[in-house]
Amino acid sequence: MKKLGVLTSGGDAPGMNAAIRAIVRKSIFHGLEVVGIERGYSGLIAGEFREMNLSSVADIIHRGGTVLRTARSETFRTPEGRGKAAQNLRAQGIEGLVIIGGDGSFRGAQALSHEFGVRFIGVPGTIDNDIPCTDYSIGFDTAVNNVVDAINKIRDTATSHERTYVVEVMGRNSGAIALDAGLAGGAETILIPEIKVNLDEVTEKLWRGYQRGKLHSIIVVAEGAGSAMEIGKAIKDKTGFDTKITILGHIQRGGTPTAFDRTIASRMGAMAVDLLMDGQDNKMVGIISGQLKDFDIDYALSQEKNIDKSVYELASILAI
Repeated sequence: MKKLGVLTSGGDAPGMNAAIRAIVRKSIFHGLEVVGIERGYSGLIAGEFREMNLSSVADIIHRGGTVLRTARSETFRTPEGRGKAAQNLRAQGIEGLVIIGGDGSFRGAQALSHEFGVRFIGVPGTIDNDIPCTDYSIGFDTAVNNVVDAINKIRDTATSHERTYVVEVMGRNSGAIALDAGLAGGAETILIPEIKVNLDEVTEKLWRGYQRGKLHSIIVVAEGAGSAMEIGKAIKDKTGFDTKITILGHIQRGGTPTAFDRTIASRMGAMAVDLLMDGQDNKMVGIISGQLKDFDIDYALSQEKNIDKSVYELASILAI
């Protein structure tokens, strides 16, 4: 192999730049040329290529987002769009592709491989942490810390005004961010899509807390578990408590990546280069119990990422 390409696709995640940096510098160390593809699959179709060198990735490890930028592409969902993408890769002499992204990005790479023989390695980058075959995806730890920081600040005003706050966090159909941030932030209740929401239990818990003198409560709601606005209204109607809604939104995806995210991103990005150099492809890199592993992409995408229900149970016990 003489030349590889790297792109970021889907939602941005803090730590993606650390992965790009590792991929570029590891490749150059081994004498490979590296091409950066801007704006994900959209840029791959449009031919937005640029040569990457050591200076291209200087001073980016601490920056959130992605220097290669990212975009969603409806054209890439079509066979014609993917055909154009594969043609552009061949024209550039790119022999292997490292794709940093989430489930949709991996499925796009899987289609490129099956239909046009494109060799790739996937690096999981999504704050949702919903990719199977890895304990963590790049950006998750930073997003959780962003949410915990917000909960800490909300708790100050909740205490001052004796209010109940419903805080909605991101995650699509995964409750991973809500669960970890809720546990770390000491939330009284955590609502996630993996476990059926029972508002009667939520309000009963609030009443028990109120009766023993508790003056405020924080309820963390994963976006996939339901509308925070509707849940907040239902709580207010059932209890009469002063209830406020905070939807954190995209603030969770921004900011300086944590040391943990920078470390796993660097390790996984470097391993992706090793795998391509070793003649392997159509795989994703994961981290299991602190150790890097690789998995066939077809196998990985056939699996389901489950939450650890014992963590949910612990959070409920500690919030009594």
